[in-house]
Parts: sequence; structure tokens; C-alpha cells
Amino acid sequence: MNAADPRASPSSSTLKRTVTPIGRGPSCRKKVGVIELLAYTVSSEWLYLRLVNKTKRQMYSIMPQVVSVWCRELGHDVSYTTYYGQGDPASLLPDDLDVVFISASTQASALAYALAKIYRRKGILTVAGGPHAKCFPKDCSRFFDITVTQCDRNLVSDILSGNIDPPAIVATDRPLVSFPSVEERLPEITVAAFHGGHATRTSVISLFGSVGCPYSCNFCTDWNSTYAPVSAEQLKNDLLYVSQHFPKALLGFQDPNFGVRFDETMAVLHAVPSQHRNRYLMQCSMSILTEERMQELAETRCLYVAPGIESWSDYGNKLKMKATTGQDRVTGIADKFCTLRQYVPGLQANFVFGLDIDSGDEPFDLTRDFMQRVPFLWPNLNIVTPYGGTPVYDHLVREDRLLPCMPIALYCSPYLALVLKNYDPITFYDRFIDLLTASTSAALTVKRLLSHDHVALKIARIGQTSAIRHDIREMRRIRDEIRQNPRTRAFHEGRSMALPDFYNRHLDQRLGRYAELLTKADRIPEPASTSDQSSAGEPAQQPEPQRFPIAPRAQRPGSAPLQTELGVRPADLSVM
Repeated sequence: MNAADPRASPSSSTLKRTVTPIGRGPSCRKKVGVIELLAYTVSSEWLYLRLVNKTKRQMYSIMPQVVSVWCRELGHDVSYTTYYGQGDPASLLPDDLDVVFISASTQASALAYALAKIYRRKGILTVAGGPHAKCFPKDCSRFFDITVTQCDRNLVSDILSGNIDPPAIVATDRPLVSFPSVEERLPEITVAAFHGGHATRTSVISLFGSVGCPYSCNFCTDWNSTYAPVSAEQLKNDLLYVSQHFPKALLGFQDPNFGVRFDETMAVLHAVPSQHRNRYLMQCSMSILTEERMQELAETRCLYVAPGIESWSDYGNKLKMKATTGQDRVTGIADKFCTLRQYVPGLQANFVFGLDIDSGDEPFDLTRDFMQRVPFLWPNLNIVTPYGGTPVYDHLVREDRLLPCMPIALYCSPYLALVLKNYDPITFYDRFIDLLTASTSAALTVKRLLSHDHVALKIARIGQTSAIRHDIREMRRIRDEIRQNPRTRAFHEGRSMALPDFYNRHLDQRLGRYAELLTKADRIPEPASTSDQSSAGEPAQQPEPQRFPIAPRAQRPGSAPLQTELGVRPADLSVM
């Protein structure tokens, strides 16, 4: 990158902090708001995607609900909500809060930052959590008073008691494996997932069977997490409670990798009488799915499985195909999915494109061949995203291939936030657009709708198809802008650091009236790490948060017994 660095200009890191100090001590009752941003836009582009909104609503996270329960247990007045594209997000919580917890993905970070500015101007203490806070805590801290990268009940208590002075980036010492039960989270679940206060066939009640992941995919935010199962007793109690009170609802396991200890997990699921079992959704690795285990999935009423294939040339350890690549891997995996289809109706395969190992037409041609072999499957096709704290991010920083001035909210498909190793941006977009178009063709869409699948699957397919077709239109505009504007092409090839106005306009359109809250300097991210902080082959370090030990359960006075807890999405055990 050889142009002047725009990050040298004043940014919101110098924003005056106007927070009114909250009362200190555990006995001081606060008004607390908890909001999770599932949608990233407040503009009219979502009006035609009503089914997308309804589907997205069910993709809430567990941790914001856990934080809400903890705040309530600690004696505070709590308002919990999710924003999935309905109305104005600022109107979803009361105006007279003392503290607000905002959970967001990186895609929704711009909206989170704008909301944080609104709340801070009112003197409300702002706390950031969720996947984005975990990946980019330094960037979050420009807008939030406290950023939490990993959380427990004691840390929430310290925040609400005024024991943590802003600005601060904080974390607990180790991940949680015990959570408020579904019954304890029921007020939050009702808000997030139920329709008119009642569970329906499309309502998802989320829970954990385990946390962490045993695999170390270099692009994944769970690459270095510690795998740990939730206790069998906790899981059993939640399953029995849901089966008794909400027999029509779906269960959604938010485990990053479900069934690592497959036999133990199935034993718990079998503890619920077969006639009372809820259908459930999960994501797992193909490596665990023998045909005998597929039969167990059917017996326990598994409705949806989303294994990660990722690449036709790498990550074979997740597939038990480390030595098998290319066409041989396509054949082997397609055959396995055909077998799995006999036992589980809803299937998805996750892919990542733009990896350094990808080159030429082969990754796209092999995926197209795979889709033709398994038309009943939903192919989840993604552009590699440089999430902070991952080996991919740090590798890109070391090679000077990250686009440092791309707004962090655009670190997601359909945008490219990196200089690709083996493709120019126009060629990559041409091939990726063709592949997405094939995945949502009229022929495949009709086959999916005519299948004898659960109504929730059909609704999800319609929403997914609409969202992908929207992304295709967006990608065509991006590709055409790169082709026609030399400055935009120079930006994507790493020859210029000047952010094209094209991307500022896109972000403005997303944010609607909130766009004026974020200056151009606000939109240039703080790096999550720098290449000189790590040696070759090792991930660079995030800013070291303040650490707070997790007290043993018996040492938490006044707490109710905790038990466990979809949208088939990876769990993120930060504050929310």
C-alpha cells in the first residue's frame, strides 16, 4: 500500500466520552437494555425481503439472552430485544437506560457504532459484545465505553456495579460451559423467536450441547477455541422442558461443531421419549457421520445438518479426506450427502472461496458439478472474510494484502476486503457470480419447493434464494465499478488506500438516517493486529484485555441454578 494513510486523520477515537457515571455497588438498581443486531441495515432495501427478515429473526444468539438473564438475576430492570430489520432499532429499547449492551456481527458493526453514538450522547454507558467485539475489540473501543471479548456473570456484575472504568477492553479467564436454562431464558426466547407470544412450527429455541471446536480452520473465529461439552444433565433438562411445553418448536444447536462426542450427545437426545422429541438443527463435521450415526440422527428427529466442506483442496481433516482432493473429493462427498439425505431432510454444505489455495476455474467448476449431483442440498457459498484474531487475517496483514481502509462493516460477502492471491477482482467476481446464479437457478428453486420438506425448510429456502439473488445484483454493481473506475480497481489491487466513494455510498444506503452519525474517518477501521506482533506462521496478538477470573459456581451468591441452552450459526461466547 503506497498512498498516504487516511487513518492519520482525526477519528472517533478522539470522541469525547460523555457517559454519566452509573451508581456503584451491587445494590444500586439500574435500567439495562440488551439488543442484538441481526440485521445490518435500516434502509428500504429490506422491504422486499420480508421472508429474509422472518428467517433472520430466528438466528438470534444465546449469549445476549444469557446476559439479560444475569442482569435480571442481579436485581436490575432489564429490556431485551433483537433487531432483524423491523422498524427503527433505536426505538426498540426505552430512552431512560443507565446501561446498554449491544451485540453485533462485523457485518452489523456500522449500525452498532451509530447506535453507540446515540446512546453515549444521552449519557448511557455502552457495552459492546458479540462476534464483532471478539474479533475487532480495538475498533469497537473507538465507539463503546466497554468492550467485552469473553464474559461471565461476575464480569456483568462488575460492569453494572461501576467497578470497570471506561474506556476498557475486558474479558474473563476461560470460556463458559454452564448457562441459564431454556426456562430461565424463556422471556428472552419469547421476544426473539415466538409469534404473538406463542411458539410455532418455525420458532427456533436455541441451546448449546458443547462450546468450542476441535478443528483449527485458519479463517474461522473458533480456530483456537477450547472444545468442552455442556453437562449431560443440563442438556437433558432443557430438552425435556422444551418437549413438554413447546412440542411444535424447533431446537437449534448453536455448537460450533455439534456431536464431537457423538455417542454421549445422542444418549442425551434419546433420553426424551421418541413421541415427544422436537425436531432439531445443527452443524457438524462430515468426519463424524457414519451411516450408523446418520440413522441415529433420524431417530432423534434431526431436521437440518450443515457440514463445512470449505474447499476441494484443503481442510480434509474435517472430512476424513485429507489425502483426497479435486474430483475425487466431489464424488466422495456427494455420495455421502446422498446417503445422509435418506435420514435427514434438510442439508447444507458450507464453502469458502478466495482462499490462497484456490486458483483458476477448478474450485468453481467442481462446486457446480457438486450442486448438480445433490440438487436437494443448499450450497452456502462465501467469500473468505479476514476476521480479526484469525490466522488468515494476520497472514494478510504480513503480506500487505488487507484493504486497510475498507469499512469493517463490509468485511463480508458480497464485498472483497483483501487482495486475492490468484485472481484479479474482476475475474473472481465473474466466476463467483456465475456460481451463485447457478445455485439459485429456476430449476433448482422449483425442485427445492416441490420437495416433501418441513415448512420451516421451505420458508428458509425462499429467504435464502432471495438474499443470494440480492447479493448477485450487488456483486454485479461492484464488479462493474471495478471494471469501469481505475481508482476502484487500484484500491482492490492494493495500489491505492483511498476508499472509493462507491463504498461510502453503499454504507450510506445501508444505514439510512444513521449514516450521518459516522464520518469518513469513523469508517476507516483500527487494525485488529499488526504483522510485527507475530513471527511467521503465528497469529498476531489482539490488544490484551483486562482479565477477570470466573468464580466457581458455588461462590456466586444469590444465583439460580444454571443449565444449558440456532439458526445454525457458530456460537460466540463473548459478552453477547
